[in-house]
Amino acid sequence: MPETYAWAPDIYDALKQMDVRQIAYVPDAGHARLLKLCEADNAMRMVPLTTEEEGVSLAAGAWLGGERAVMLIQSSGVGNCINMISLANTCRFPLLMVISMRAQHREFNPWQKPMGQATRPALEAMGVTVTEVDDPDQVGREVRSAGEQAYGWPDMMAVLLHQSLMPVKTFGK
Repeated sequence: MPETYAWAPDIYDALKQMDVRQIAYVPDAGHARLLKLCEADNAMRMVPLTTEEEGVSLAAGAWLGGERAVMLIQSSGVGNCINMISLANTCRFPLLMVISMRAQHREFNPWQKPMGQATRPALEAMGVTVTEVDDPDQVGREVRSAGEQAYGWPDMMAVLLHQSLMPVKTFGK
């Protein structure tokens, strides 16, 4: 994996320390190394989603079943979640999202721009506390902090991984 994924083990360690057991995800190159680390851990259950909003329901079910979940998605999928986030808001269960961003550093795909730019304001409009991190040395700390708040209150938290943390994407890769 490229050096830009050096932060993935830090997120994995934070999830382990918080006893996160369910990993809801839509496959994404930005989360690829993290997904492999979680998949190799028999204590974590990987749950591929057909659409991102299913992750909110999974987080609710995990909480009701006494477990913790995290959603690993891309910013382009946040728009799919907006209506379902009202479930977490109304029912007051923890929702932790780690979101790989698009429409930032050297974005090549114009289709990513609208939701990439709307991710933070859309989440904040739904009552989600949002933190963005662009320093690879701070990624693990920010995820751990967001998780402690999400699972401790419970609360809705999102950590946005700036696109500069990922390799530059092109249509050919």
